[in-house]
Amino acid sequence: MAKTLKTSGDYIVKAGAGSSGSHTIRLDASTVRIPGNLTVDGTQTTINSTTLTLEDQFMEVNRNNSTAGSEDSGIFFNQGSSNNQLLYYDADQSEFVIGATTHAATVSAITNITPGTLRLANPTQSDHAATKAYVDSVGGAVLTGSTNNQVTTVTGANAITGEANLTFDGTTLAVTGNITATTSIANDAVSIIDNVVTATRSNDDLVLKASGNGNIVVNDTLTFSAMATDPTATAQTILYNKTAGGGGTGLYFRNSNIGSGAVGELISKSKATALAIALG
Repeated sequence: MAKTLKTSGDYIVKAGAGSSGSHTIRLDASTVRIPGNLTVDGTQTTINSTTLTLEDQFMEVNRNNSTAGSEDSGIFFNQGSSNNQLLYYDADQSEFVIGATTHAATVSAITNITPGTLRLANPTQSDHAATKAYVDSVGGAVLTGSTNNQVTTVTGANAITGEANLTFDGTTLAVTGNITATTSIANDAVSIIDNVVTATRSNDDLVLKASGNGNIVVNDTLTFSAMATDPTATAQTILYNKTAGGGGTGLYFRNSNIGSGAVGELISKSKATALAIALG
């Protein structure tokens, strides 16, 4: 038979010394239902049920914190004899962290954390986090096999084509093999775009320099674009092209140490033969 206990004021059930004592009040029933709010003012709440079900849309932790960005807070996952796993907000760094910790859930600040891994699906829009496999498939080169600052294998989409040895000593990147570039290769002085090599600094010379007693070798035709005016004479011989003059070649040279820097034209075979005949 149901029984109702009713009072016009507060109703207190106290066992022994109450909250300062050691006695327990046990409610033994299939279901205990509290129609009103439940407030627990103790220091620890333990739930021994197998499944915890919440109707609330959101769960708040660290409720009494009143200072912005001042306290770490999160969820501990008990792993028995192994280190606890933890998902928490790091207030000092203003970031979320997952990982393993030697702390217990009674700690007030996280000072020991070994970052863990997070498994994700491949992203489907720009603000999704990306998996390593996805980044490897659409990103740049994957460099592997590094020994003594050498990378022995280069793979990946939109990357260096083929395998090569790359050596990087902190200052210079050296490549043994071929580099295929579909756009450009550039540093602070030279740009290589398709088949065009350009000095990128204003009014800078583009220098081709052989080593030791070697020579600059041209294995095909060498073409000179027409100059509108004669270049300024320097101590180095300048070879250039403009409208042909008396020499019949249109190929001119100038050197400040030759003829006081006067412009000279290389003479063609036919012009030289005609001149030789004319001079007898």
